[in-house]
Amino acid sequence: MAYTTIDNPGLFFNTVTYTGNGTTDHAITGVGFQPDWTWLKKRSNADDHILQDVVRGPTKYIISNSNAVEGTYAEGFKSFDSDGFTLGNANNTNQNTHTFAAWNWKAGESTSSNGDGTITSTVSVNSTSGFSIVSYAGTGVADKTVGHGLGATPAMIIIKNRVNDPEWRVWHQKLSGPTYKLRLNGTEAQDSSATVFNGQSATTFTVGTDPSVNGSGNNIIAYCFKEVKGYSKFGSYTGNGSTDGTFVYTGFKPAFVINKRIDSSTGGSWILQDNKRGDNVRNPVDLSFSPTNNQSESDWGDTFDCDYLSNGFKWRMDGTAGYNNTSAATYIYLAFAESPFVT
Repeated sequence: MAYTTIDNPGLFFNTVTYTGNGTTDHAITGVGFQPDWTWLKKRSNADDHILQDVVRGPTKYIISNSNAVEGTYAEGFKSFDSDGFTLGNANNTNQNTHTFAAWNWKAGESTSSNGDGTITSTVSVNSTSGFSIVSYAGTGVADKTVGHGLGATPAMIIIKNRVNDPEWRVWHQKLSGPTYKLRLNGTEAQDSSATVFNGQSATTFTVGTDPSVNGSGNNIIAYCFKEVKGYSKFGSYTGNGSTDGTFVYTGFKPAFVINKRIDSSTGGSWILQDNKRGDNVRNPVDLSFSPTNNQSESDWGDTFDCDYLSNGFKWRMDGTAGYNNTSAATYIYLAFAESPFVT
């Protein structure tokens, strides 16, 4: 369900590409706003996905393709700026002559304390775009609630324990229920565990005793999203196995899509595409990454061919590999808009 409308999605999400220069103060501009969550990936070589946010601070990073603990590196990512961000000389964010992509979201810039749950959280919330960054300390006690600040039940939650090394956890509204989960750094099908997720509401989400979401004394970060008409969509679809593939209605022209098969581990990697890299500025969009691994950018032949249309996206491959369009397979997706279908 959508709760508000955005006519200019570029005020809240934008992809930028850049070439590293190996210097200690490389300013990347053109985002169009001060980002609060930036996800970086080297395009030209294999390297980790680097995730930064304002709640943890610019020098703190986590890696989507690994269960590693949070790292600190002053020369990786130095600051969030009014129109982008500034990098240091780290190879995984600014290696000289190498190409990179950065996906940027706007939250609330500042942070506040949230006491809606039985665990007090620190949040940066943008109620207009339906995005919050949530930091909290785990207790190890079952069925604790954490305030997310969205004012509506989340459509998707992504969680990482910052100081211990359990797996990433993901809940999505199109999984089979409130206790189902996926792993961002894994390929498995969905499964259920009330020790991880155990309910979501307009004010809080409920976590069990699993260390990945509620390790005693552990600092944990969560990225929470609600659907916003003309801007974001968190849905599901069934593949048809055809080169005239499944059309997925979003209500806007996509700028960014991540999808994952949830009924099988075959082709179960998360697949990330956007409208800014190379030939992706025109259809078919095919240059892809997987948040599950550190591989370089690839078009994989026609394996990931997709048309970004005015009101959704449509696969243009037969889906035999399982990643996007296998016949009768079930997929979830998250999509952010380039432009709304109706303003």
